[in-house]
Amino acid sequence: MEDLPLPNVYQVLEPGPVVLVTTAHHGRANVMTMSWHMMMEFTPPLVACVVSDANYSFAALRATGECVIAVPASRLAAKVVKIGNCSGRDTDKFKTFRLTAMPAAHVSAPLVAECFANLECKVVDTTLVNRYDLFVLEVVKAWRDPAQANPKTIHHHGYGAFAVDGRMIRLASQKP
Repeated sequence: MEDLPLPNVYQVLEPGPVVLVTTAHHGRANVMTMSWHMMMEFTPPLVACVVSDANYSFAALRATGECVIAVPASRLAAKVVKIGNCSGRDTDKFKTFRLTAMPAAHVSAPLVAECFANLECKVVDTTLVNRYDLFVLEVVKAWRDPAQANPKTIHHHGYGAFAVDGRMIRLASQKP
């Protein structure tokens, strides 16, 4: 992994790829699949995400106030779906799905080595957690894997249907 400038975080999240979220609580790491998230701000990078209180990761995120958003390339799609179809309550997902946990710099949750980007996050707003399970996260450190050039992300369309990023186009723009 190498540093990813924090103002560029939106480039790896827009327009909403399916991601993995890691947490660590009571000495145990967990990973879940998430597709309900959005960028809220460029600098500092703020991300809103919904983690259902029915998910095993919810309690860890609420208790620790930190996580990692790991962005997988499409080659991990089948694994990402399987991670989302089981619970960390009874499954060690890192072991079961052969994911490599790497230490983060600013949070206790691990990075996922197989993902092309990892965003270390701290919870900065829980105002909407009780009503909507919506956490606002600040990305405090961002990483990218330079060995994974031009990764394609997956986008959930519901009921097992996913789209994979297509061809990149460049258009003149005065905004980031």
